Amino acid sequence: MAPPPSTVVSPVVTLIVRVLTFTCLLISVIIIATNKATSIIDINLATNTATSVEMKFSDFYAYRYMLASGVIGMAYTVLQIAFTIFYVSSGNRFGGDGLTLLEFYGDKVLSYLLATGAAACFGLTVDLNRLPENDSEAQGFLNKANAAASLLFIGFIFSAISSVFSSLSLPKRG
Repeated sequence: MAPPPSTVVSPVVTLIVRVLTFTCLLISVIIIATNKATSIIDINLATNTATSVEMKFSDFYAYRYMLASGVIGMAYTVLQIAFTIFYVSSGNRFGGDGLTLLEFYGDKVLSYLLATGAAACFGLTVDLNRLPENDSEAQGFLNKANAAASLLFIGFIFSAISSVFSSLSLPKRG
C-alpha cells in the first residue's frame, strides 16, 4: 500500500487560516445582525411632531443574504476546523480521500458564497448612500453595513486561501 500523499502546506497553517476565516465571519455576522438605526424623515413645525423610520438589516434582502452567507460560512468553517484539528492531532485525515474532495469543492463553493454576500452588501450600501436625505443615523447604519461587508470580504480572502491549500492536498491521480 502506498503511503498517504505528503501535504504541501502544513496542517497547522491550514488551521490558522480557517480560524482567521471563522473570526472574520463571526465579527461580520455580529455587526450586521445588531445593525439598526432610527432616522427622522419629516419634521412638522406646525404640530411640533417628527416622523421617523427604524431601519434594520432584515429590511433589506442584500443584508439578509450577507448574514445568511456569513452563518453558512461559519458552520462550514467550524466543521473544517474540527477536521483539521483531528488531522493535526492524529496525523491522519478524517474520511480519507473522499473527504479531501468534499473539502476541495466545499471550499470553492464557500468562497463564492462569501464573495457574493460581500458584493451584495457593498452594492446596496453604495445605492443607499446616493439617497439625498441621509442623516447621521442612516449614515452610521450604512457605515456598519460596510464594516460587516469588509470583514466578510476578508473572510472570503482567507477562505480562498484555504481553497488553494485544499487543492494542493488533493490526491495525485496517475
